[in-house]
Amino acid sequence: MRECSKTRRNSAQTGPDFSSSLPFNHNNQFTSSQRCSRLARVQNDPKATPATSSVSPLAYDPRPHAELLVAYCLNVQPLQRILIAGGVAGLPLVREVARAVLRAGGRPAVRLDYPGQEDDVAALAADGVLDVLHPTELADMEGMDSTLRILTPEVGQVDGVDASRRARLTAARAPLAAARARKKWSLTLYPTAHAAAQAGMSEADFGAFVMRAMFLDRSDPVAAWGEVRDLQARLIERLSRADRVRIEAPGTDLTLRVGGRSWANSDGKRNMPSGEVFTGPLEDSADGFITFDVPAEYAGVMVRGARLEFREGVVVAARADEGESTLLAALNTDPGARRLGELGIGSNSGIQTPTGNILFDEKIGGTVHLALGRSYPETGGVNTSAIHWDLIADLRRGGRITLDGEVWQENGLFVQN
Repeated sequence: MRECSKTRRNSAQTGPDFSSSLPFNHNNQFTSSQRCSRLARVQNDPKATPATSSVSPLAYDPRPHAELLVAYCLNVQPLQRILIAGGVAGLPLVREVARAVLRAGGRPAVRLDYPGQEDDVAALAADGVLDVLHPTELADMEGMDSTLRILTPEVGQVDGVDASRRARLTAARAPLAAARARKKWSLTLYPTAHAAAQAGMSEADFGAFVMRAMFLDRSDPVAAWGEVRDLQARLIERLSRADRVRIEAPGTDLTLRVGGRSWANSDGKRNMPSGEVFTGPLEDSADGFITFDVPAEYAGVMVRGARLEFREGVVVAARADEGESTLLAALNTDPGARRLGELGIGSNSGIQTPTGNILFDEKIGGTVHLALGRSYPETGGVNTSAIHWDLIADLRRGGRITLDGEVWQENGLFVQN
């Protein structure tokens, strides 16, 4: 699951249509789920484009996006204090979220950062600032009831920043990340021009893609996310009975154990959009090697062609075709950064092509992702680290997942047993 991070493509993508199928090898249908009246009032537009349309004049609108976040993802209640953090490029969405929080009776606490702010801190901060978290920052986070981070991808200044200094900054902020993880939290993206360029789309096409990915082209997106939840529950039913998971693909043969761990159903409440199931593998179980063929960003640097080798749960060798110094710096953040905190399986068949953003790419149906670093406690994982970085492998061409020796997914399609 994506917590709190330039492939060019020639054509725009449509968003997820879970009503047609998850990537099973036969058709599946959904049943509708709960509704949210506060959101439905905003979304009940007779001009809304059907989710099955492949061409649409749909335009990005921050108002229904904000209502979905406040009513569904965070379920804001009166007097709750809600942190709204993001870049200034996302101000239209920040404003609408703050307004929605106020309408729900909550207290919005807005925190904005300028483009390249984290780069400046990493590059220019004195050692006492870089390596030490000020106690008021932690106290402020502890005073929040929920947090929302809005990703606003922009061009940074990463070429001039030492990767080891970034790792030190991340390590110093580990208590802040841990405090945030104990709260109700959600993560989303505002469609910036840079994000559109990364995805190889026009700004208009990328905005429409984001709307569809969140089911905001439907009259009741909450019901649509309920359908996702129901379908993913069927995947979890089988995964919960498994112990040994083997992932095979060109350049990959990795075995993990998950017995006794819990699988989470990511239905859009934490990541918006979503479409994955995930758990925390046993910390000493990873054995073998894996190649991540989907580019993944870390601290503003795109890492391509990463390959990791594990022995008794620990990364013992690592390399990358591009961004290798960033990969190695991340692994050296702390001891927990060399162990896995998450195994995730993407189920969103509506996102077919990488966009350059992990929030979308890790959800691609037919992919798996492994997170280096911090576990999610609700899965039973106990790995601790300042980082949680998802790396993605595409299994749609020659890949396979077996559960205790039984084929469960092949070439990106789930095998119904």
